[in-house]
Amino acid sequence: MCGIAGIVTTVTNKPPGTVLDSFLRSLSHRGPDGDGRYEAPGVGFVQTRLAIIDLSTGDQPLYGKPGTALVANGEIYNYVELKRDFPDFPFKTRSDCELPLATYGRDGENFARDLRGMYAIALHDAREQAVYLARDPFGIKPLYYAEYSGGIVFASELQALLRTNLLSRKIRPEAATELVQLQFTTGRQTIFEGIHRVAPGETLVLRGGRIAGRHHRHALPEARPRPLGEDEALKLLDAALMNSVMVHQRSDVPYGMFLSAGVDSSAVLACMARLNDKPVRAFTAGFPKSAAHDERKQAGIIAKSVGAEHIEVAVTEEDFWTKLPAIAAALDDPVADYAALPTYLLAAEAAKELKVVLTGEGGDELFAGYGRYRSALRSPFLGGRAMRKRGFLDRFGVLRDSSRHWRDGIAAAERRLTVPDYTRLQQAQALDCADWLPNDLLVKIDRCLMSHGLEGRTPLLDPVVADFAFRLPDALKISKGRGKYLLRRWLEKALPAADPFADKHGFTVPVAEWMQPRARLLAPLLGASAGLAEICHPQKVEALFRSFADRGGKHEGSACWQLLFYALWHAIHAGQVAADGDVFAVLEAK
Repeated sequence: MCGIAGIVTTVTNKPPGTVLDSFLRSLSHRGPDGDGRYEAPGVGFVQTRLAIIDLSTGDQPLYGKPGTALVANGEIYNYVELKRDFPDFPFKTRSDCELPLATYGRDGENFARDLRGMYAIALHDAREQAVYLARDPFGIKPLYYAEYSGGIVFASELQALLRTNLLSRKIRPEAATELVQLQFTTGRQTIFEGIHRVAPGETLVLRGGRIAGRHHRHALPEARPRPLGEDEALKLLDAALMNSVMVHQRSDVPYGMFLSAGVDSSAVLACMARLNDKPVRAFTAGFPKSAAHDERKQAGIIAKSVGAEHIEVAVTEEDFWTKLPAIAAALDDPVADYAALPTYLLAAEAAKELKVVLTGEGGDELFAGYGRYRSALRSPFLGGRAMRKRGFLDRFGVLRDSSRHWRDGIAAAERRLTVPDYTRLQQAQALDCADWLPNDLLVKIDRCLMSHGLEGRTPLLDPVVADFAFRLPDALKISKGRGKYLLRRWLEKALPAADPFADKHGFTVPVAEWMQPRARLLAPLLGASAGLAEICHPQKVEALFRSFADRGGKHEGSACWQLLFYALWHAIHAGQVAADGDVFAVLEAK
């Protein structure tokens, strides 16, 4: 796990050293174990390293056949198996990231086709005068790029591009509105004018400092469900899960996991417990002195049943007010997901002794766990509705743009993902995998963990698991009103203490409970927010916070959270306010 960045210029001069120096400073938190630099006419790469595999000889850049060089962020989990296909390649290291140099020699522009893992890769072929930027199919690892007058710059994080001073910090108002309505932004374009995401599964071809081509690799099979009985499906699921967790544990440093009391992380723990001789270190967040459901007790029971070492992390109201600015600073590609708070604090605790944790992200998307899937399958006459049909702020009249344009990105993805062979359930799952997963959940995991120099691995977001799970019959995903049916059946036997068919409390962070007593103090600060003023009516924002202070309300609390997060984020990333104070200090800064 690392940070990468680079510049590809329109002329073949030496790349500007000041830009490369800026990249190294900006990404140092992603790679505290060292850094590397590669320079060639018109091309410059940097990498900051978090050493996980091949601690002694895995420094980057890595070099292949004459004229080829690579920097990478991520892990190639099938590097052991794929190396056998290249008996004549002169591997110089034991690094998993050296493998793409071998596949490039065989497959050219399609070098990422057989890679199993999470990655963002920059590869230069001087003889072909080409640079390739590749990102894994689920978008687990981030990669951003921007064109400017002198060429193209790219980096693992948005803020690294902005700090070069080659680009403006101009915010796209339509993206800001989309953010406060959805809690994330969609598509290739980011919230900053001119800065783009390399799409999940995409490889960009750069020549002469400009984009010359694109290739795309799909994360999900474009095929209808295959007929499977439950018994056979359970055997295949066991094999897929064990295989994925096994390769996701490949590491030369200690690893652990994040454990909730839910199905997904419990399934990961069940596999880890079977594969490891030593107790698994499992970290769980909870909310003491709060009305929110606290998962620590049940998670402790689950951990004890397999002999895992359980570490509890308390998340408090004080943490909310003091840590939120640092979290907003880390989330440079903004995600107004309140789960960032416990994720950030879990990462801080785990990083004290580990470099790698496994997490359960992806289980809801691949095994159909969300209630919105069940709603999407129902007829409109029976209460069914399209996913994300309503925004967080729809009912409050605070937005300057009261149209439905905030949903244009989701609507475009819906049209694009209307695959003839997909069932309605598969279409709903594919929609989440296209935007919600890479632009919300995985951004949150990447930034919150990497801000502490911790690598997060997601074994449920794996090609072997995806190819199996996505093609399950609908009835093995949703049965008797419950999602993740087959995964629950497997867990029922693999880890009975998880009690997967018991009624569960949905995971929530008590942000509304913490905000309401101070909502009246927040009202004038949010009303004066420059970021909110661009997309909202300031007096209506103030009125909403005052109303929430007096009467509370679930929907009001959610709306106020979206607005508070964006005001903080905008102050830090657009206004360049320091994030070293508490929430009020950042909002009050001029």
